[in-house]
Amino acid sequence: MTLSRIGRLSMALVVSVAMGLGMTSCGGGTIGYMWVLGTQYNNIAGFKIDDYTGNLTTSVGSPYASGGTNPVMLALKSGGRYLYVLNAGTPNIAQFSVGGDGTLTFQQSFTSQGTDPVWIATDSTGNFLYVLDSKSPDYATTGNGSITAFSLDPNTGRASLITNAAVKDANGAQLTYFEVGANPLQFRYASTGCLYTLDVNSTSQSIFPYVVSSSTGQLTQPTNSAIALSTSNATSVNIGGSYVYVTDAGSTVGGPGSIVPYTQGTSCSLSPVTGGTIANLSTASNPIQTLTDAKNKYVYVLNHSTSNTNYSDSTISAFTIQTTGQLQQLGDTLNPYSVGAGPVCFAEDPTDQYIYTSNQYDGTVTGKILSNITGQLSPLTRGSKFTAVGLPSCLVISSYTGY
Repeated sequence: MTLSRIGRLSMALVVSVAMGLGMTSCGGGTIGYMWVLGTQYNNIAGFKIDDYTGNLTTSVGSPYASGGTNPVMLALKSGGRYLYVLNAGTPNIAQFSVGGDGTLTFQQSFTSQGTDPVWIATDSTGNFLYVLDSKSPDYATTGNGSITAFSLDPNTGRASLITNAAVKDANGAQLTYFEVGANPLQFRYASTGCLYTLDVNSTSQSIFPYVVSSSTGQLTQPTNSAIALSTSNATSVNIGGSYVYVTDAGSTVGGPGSIVPYTQGTSCSLSPVTGGTIANLSTASNPIQTLTDAKNKYVYVLNHSTSNTNYSDSTISAFTIQTTGQLQQLGDTLNPYSVGAGPVCFAEDPTDQYIYTSNQYDGTVTGKILSNITGQLSPLTRGSKFTAVGLPSCLVISSYTGY
């Protein structure tokens, strides 16, 4: 049977539209954009993520200048229109607008209230931005860190300082920051409206919680100002549904460490899961981050590796989340899964198909296929390693596909 002239024209039109949208007969084109920070040259590498293969292709104009020096962390405003880069060396926060093809255009820069910034994140609404400084404005007196809070304009993404409504200085003016404990490493925002900061100092390790107002972005300190941890060398805190996971590198340098789960309670309280502490896989080394998949079924632990020359223990350990909140090692002979040398951050793509790590020692990004059924990770079908620019620190992936 032959196609009519109208049929042939219609098919040609469909093919033309598909090509214009970046789609092929094998997949659905670009499903998101990835940005990877490079500390060596103070830049941002931009990539497009292919739906069918998970492959990364360089965005137009990449790499982009980071707007400062020593970029260490970045956050994306919900909706995907604005990206915020924390430059620890300058220090400042650089705001970028995101173009239709994932390109970045510098907008402005602003600063937090403390010094030595280490972490940045937005809340779930995308209306507020929080910056963690290892030294608060009164560090000389208290030795503590602090959080600076900003509201984000919904149209321009520009940041405005939120003052501390609960605490005033000696002159009766509201503080311009929210104090946390000593030597804060990072914080995580939970959908329960809590902001958990991991504090590690010479005498104790704890999580400092704040209740977050979804309407004003204000942080309110609950009665439990600091939650003591049973860890000896805590390295990260992360959220997975109603649970909070803390990685502990342990007392042995370069050892596999463990993962400690907690249950979230009222007023941002945390309770250890009974029998919850689980040893990391014996062949893993230096756990520094965790990631819970979008369906809250699996926990993945990023193992930075020791300082040996081959970095063969740069891996991802995989665990299944039980109904009790306890973790169980994923039954796969390939677990833990190898990645590039010295990984520092990882993220899941917006369609829950792939996981990517940024690898500082070999200057790459590693991609893995994520099985939503088994939790297993496997190499991408057309190569799993992609060259970044300079020495990568963290990465972020957009969840917005219709710029």
